Amino acid sequence: MDELQIFRTGVTAWLEANCPPSMRTPPGDGELVMSGSQVEFQSEDQRLWYERMRDKGWFAPGWPLDLGGGGLDAAHVRVLETEMTRLHCRPPQINLGIWMIGPVLLEFGTDEQKQTFLPPTARGKIGWCQGFSEPNAGSDLASLKMSAVQDEAGFVVNGSKIWTSHANHADYMYALVRSDNQAAKQQGISMLLIDMKSPGIEVRPIDLISGKSHFCQVFFDNVRVPAKNLVGALHGGWGVAKRLLQHERTAMSKFAELNMPGPDLVGVVRRACAGSEGRIANAVLRDKVAGLEMEAHVQRLTQQRIVEMAKARQDVFRAAATMKYQMAETEKRSAETMVAALGLQGLGWESEGFSPEELEVTRQWLNAKSLSIAGGSSEIQLNIIAKRVLGLPE
Repeated sequence: MDELQIFRTGVTAWLEANCPPSMRTPPGDGELVMSGSQVEFQSEDQRLWYERMRDKGWFAPGWPLDLGGGGLDAAHVRVLETEMTRLHCRPPQINLGIWMIGPVLLEFGTDEQKQTFLPPTARGKIGWCQGFSEPNAGSDLASLKMSAVQDEAGFVVNGSKIWTSHANHADYMYALVRSDNQAAKQQGISMLLIDMKSPGIEVRPIDLISGKSHFCQVFFDNVRVPAKNLVGALHGGWGVAKRLLQHERTAMSKFAELNMPGPDLVGVVRRACAGSEGRIANAVLRDKVAGLEMEAHVQRLTQQRIVEMAKARQDVFRAAATMKYQMAETEKRSAETMVAALGLQGLGWESEGFSPEELEVTRQWLNAKSLSIAGGSSEIQLNIIAKRVLGLPE
């Protein structure tokens, strides 16, 4: 038995012993834990699972041990993720700091920034939000205008960010700011780490058509940010941001593997359109479901390839860029297929006359529309793939 298989056996035994049975069921809406200084639990099992994974260092299993992580290499991290998926273990917590800004700080951060922010993030004590998009700078991110004027103490920030996920619960924001109005768009941008408790910050949640509201708009009025919270070089934030977005797209492409909330495509359609022997009766619908399931399987294989490429220190940008686009479009088609199978029962909003699953399908369908916008719209993503992956001319 090789070392990786020995590790897999140990991981499986540990997960079976430490992940409560209730944490091996699909989480309902609002049942995932958001890490941060104000973390809340809905059950004792949820708290136990959170604390056990935290104490194991497996919130950030691939980070160095001295920075709060698990010290695992890419191959061992993949084994852990695979076994968690196989055993249907829920993610113990959700934290953008671990998926996005953490890897960036490991690469670009100063020693002080790493020691200040990474260990508490790895233990779930700091929750993060991302301050990129603005009311007039979404897909054209380089048009952002939120200003950061430098003085002897650091920066004074003014402006606003929008579509900021979980800003109302976050402790810190990693934000792109306009630090030089005279330079070309990409050359005048810096990245700052902003304490969300700073005077002058106002957070306003945004109501969504799906009924969920994790998006916010954040306003900054003469907010002071210390100079030591600049990530990378002054005016060099565009390069840092591009690197972070690679991590974001990789993270978004992995969501389907994390036992995230959402109705099961095959189960919903089979229950709605069952024929003899439980088979989906409609041949066209059956073919569509089979195609979507094959797409999902191919995506899982591609994700495994990305992990192996990363382990071999190969560039994963091309695969991650295509995965983000593919995952978003597949999720939209899956939601549309479930609604089509349920008919009018897939368009429920109030609880009367509709089952919880039917109501969740409706909300999934509405929420899926945002997936082709969040993290870069599908249209922009196709442009990136055309130019930077396929090398097509302008």
